[in-house]
Amino acid sequence: MDINELLRGVDCPCGKFHTCDIKYVYIEPNATERLRDICAEYKNVLIVADENTYAAAGGRVSKALSDKTTQEVIFPGSQILVPDEKAIEAVERMTDETELIVGIGSGVIQDLCKFVSFSKKIPYMIVATAPSMDGYASNGAAMITDGMKVTYPAGLPTAIIADTAVLKDAPMDMIKAGFGDIIGKFSALNDWKLSKCVNGEYFCQYIYDLTYQQIQKMLDLADGIQKRDEKTIGALMEALILMSFAGSSRPASGSEHHLSHFFEITGIVENVPYLAHGLDVVYSTVITAKIREKILKSKFPDKLFRLSRSQYEKTIKEIYTDVADGCIALQDKVGNYAKDRLGVYHEKEAEIRDILSEMPSSEEILKILDLVALDINEYYSLYGEKKIKDAILYAKDLKDRYTVLWLNYDLFGGDNN
Repeated sequence: MDINELLRGVDCPCGKFHTCDIKYVYIEPNATERLRDICAEYKNVLIVADENTYAAAGGRVSKALSDKTTQEVIFPGSQILVPDEKAIEAVERMTDETELIVGIGSGVIQDLCKFVSFSKKIPYMIVATAPSMDGYASNGAAMITDGMKVTYPAGLPTAIIADTAVLKDAPMDMIKAGFGDIIGKFSALNDWKLSKCVNGEYFCQYIYDLTYQQIQKMLDLADGIQKRDEKTIGALMEALILMSFAGSSRPASGSEHHLSHFFEITGIVENVPYLAHGLDVVYSTVITAKIREKILKSKFPDKLFRLSRSQYEKTIKEIYTDVADGCIALQDKVGNYAKDRLGVYHEKEAEIRDILSEMPSSEEILKILDLVALDINEYYSLYGEKKIKDAILYAKDLKDRYTVLWLNYDLFGGDNN
């Protein structure tokens, strides 16, 4: 598969023309040298990185851009970089003469560059330093504003530069996080199909199958992850980029991502540690598999679970504290708590059960974790039973997307045994 050819577009049987408007994707040894040619038309370039990502690829980038006038925003590498208002301002104040932004990094650096690029109408390119997440080709910027995790519409990079020699030397946890983000698509795809059944949401079998093929590809190559095999790491990076091909995050992000966002947001609010995004995603995929297994073993009730408005607000404020009002406002706008889906659940119970049963079991996901020496006990020990239960019930309130978390809440509410 030629990734550049695919990203240029597919006229799909679903009726949509799937495309990803990125001019250049280079996943190869010495890919950074490509900057010299693809940046030829630009004179003033802003480089954005943190100390760690700059150490990984900054020298290569500076050499490739040696004929340019460059400015640099280098964030400290000793602490977690949060893509909040302070970080945005640090990048924006350097853009007066900038014609191009070149980010060096992965998730947060990517989102910062993407956000500022879109708001300032300046093109950007990303030089990847780790195959750690699937947002490289996404048109959304996941930011923390007013304490809430919000995905803002944003433009695509002009180019994604991924030097496999740099990627393979990334911290192993980040490589495993990228692998975990791919495995999480088992859950996301199942949620997509579930929402099609329950809500009539748009669904594309071609994108579903393409995404599933990337999961299987990485399972077949899993042995090369821990060996830092350069071809395997390149294949992982390609799979992560292809996750955004649908033009929507729907097939790539579901209940497992919502749980991950819960731990990140509450971690920031409470000033406590949380795992890398992809690790949270793959461990949360075990949890969402367990939720599906519980639903499959249970009888659908005759009444939807709902707290009173006062109980709901009290609970949300206890969990989300300073960002609770944002969660409440979002769900009031979407109207999920006002929807009575019980009739649909009973009418389509057989189809719902068939869909849930397609998801690999929690035991099967745990065996996949073993392939790359991931231990879910780090997840359980870091978050604890109460926080995980809270996530199962209220991670859904951070987003407007229907997933198995809503099905579980509607049917069983606080009964998470």
